[in-house]
Formats: sequence, C-alpha cells, structure tokens
Amino acid sequence: MRSNDRPLRDVVQELLKKYKLEDHIGETRIIENWGKTVGPMIAAHTGNLSVKNQVLYVTVDSSALRQELLYRKESLLTLLNKAAERELIKEIVFR
Repeated sequence: MRSNDRPLRDVVQELLKKYKLEDHIGETRIIENWGKTVGPMIAAHTGNLSVKNQVLYVTVDSSALRQELLYRKESLLTLLNKAAERELIKEIVFR
C-alpha cells in the first residue's frame, strides 16, 4: 500500500463528515429500521415517519397503540439509535 492509499471506508466517512451528511444517513437508517424494531403488526399501524431536530415523528392509527408505544418509548429510542450507530434521536412523538 502506498503512503497516500487509504481504505475506501475511511474516505467515505471523511466525505460524509465534511459535507455534514452523517446525520441524514443515520436518520434514514432509523426510519428504515422502524419496522424491524417494532415488528410487523405495529409497523402496519404506524407511518409517515420523519425526523426533525433530533425528534422522530410517527403517525399512529390507534389511540391504544399510541399509549402502548409511549410506554415503550425509552427502549425504542435505544434500539433506533443503535441502528443509526450513534445517538441521533432524543425524543419520539406519536401523533
């Protein structure tokens, strides 16, 4: 390996950091992993996920399910941030 050769992973990470895209990619991972995190039944009754200012907004079609998700909010935050490989989400709002 020549002295200026670097692994592609390092170069990509550097570019993501330089152009401040790391958070956007992490947010996309969180949204993509929602169904895996909550399971197919809950995923079928939730939608319109979006992230703004470290808050994940989730539309829920049932008030009973909304209440259940509120009880699980802390564990969901942990699992979703793990999927993003860093703490990107500080709050979840179920609407």
